[in-house]
Amino acid sequence: MHKTILVTGGAGFIGSNFVPYFCEKHPEYKVINLDKLTYAGNLDNLRECESMENYTFVQGDICDAELIEKLFAENDIRGVIHFAAESHVDNSIKGPRAFINTNIVGTFNLLDAARKHWMDAPGKVKAGYEDCRFHHISTDEVYGALGETGMFREDTPYAPNSPYSASKASSDFLVRAYHHTFGMNVTTSNCSNNYGPKQHNEKLIPHIISKALSLQPLPIYGKGENVRDWLYVLDHCKAIDLIFHTGRSGETYNIGGRNERNNITIVKTICAILDEKQPRADGKKYEDLITFVADRAGHDFRYAIDATKLENELGWKADETFDTGIVKTVEWYLK
Repeated sequence: MHKTILVTGGAGFIGSNFVPYFCEKHPEYKVINLDKLTYAGNLDNLRECESMENYTFVQGDICDAELIEKLFAENDIRGVIHFAAESHVDNSIKGPRAFINTNIVGTFNLLDAARKHWMDAPGKVKAGYEDCRFHHISTDEVYGALGETGMFREDTPYAPNSPYSASKASSDFLVRAYHHTFGMNVTTSNCSNNYGPKQHNEKLIPHIISKALSLQPLPIYGKGENVRDWLYVLDHCKAIDLIFHTGRSGETYNIGGRNERNNITIVKTICAILDEKQPRADGKKYEDLITFVADRAGHDFRYAIDATKLENELGWKADETFDTGIVKTVEWYLK
């Protein structure tokens, strides 16, 4: 018998890397991919799933509680892997409302539908539904910012600084509450910046690649000194699969690539790869296109993740370093 799980936001960047990986690895699951197909979702990213028998796509919004309840009832959903989110900080500064609705209300709708479908009462799971799990994907931005040193651990206090990270922090707390109040089987993962194939053009790495190839200025905030810990998207997918299947209920796991780079280094690395793989016709270097722009409002200086718990408890290890992952990424965009 197939066990049906609901993946939300599977047409987005991380989801569209996860879904093909998961469907292929786990033919015993039937996967329903629910995505609203906003600007950030793209069905082209899921072409490899169209021929898979254990895959179904549904266009819809997690803010639509009725739709969510209907999906649970009609498909007897036995697990949720929840990616769907508004996730671009610049957009959350321009228009925070969509972040509050999708990230908070949408997460609540999913949790509540799962509770009704899986549980008879607080602390009492329906017979046969004991192994149903809700896995929530969050971000390292809920922890605020770091100075030059230190790392985010699972017990780092929350200190979100943008409307985006505040909305994700709220969703994390709802997931936690459903575990502590109702005894629901939940896990949460907070990851660092992802990069890799299929990422939306608004994000740093694909943005720089496309600007460079069309010989436009490469904009970098401030002096390019902001530091992020970069995680190759497939390493993230493998971690989610592992946590969903073997993580301890009620626990949070931080997923990081142990690959800290500041933005100027990222951009220069991309330029050097492009110089080698697709040199400019005018003989100049791509690096000559770098321009510095006014810094983002409330721009967190540095994020870094300590993934020790995930590595020690569940045996996860990133397969890619930034230097191997960035080459694969640039090659994918060049194709």
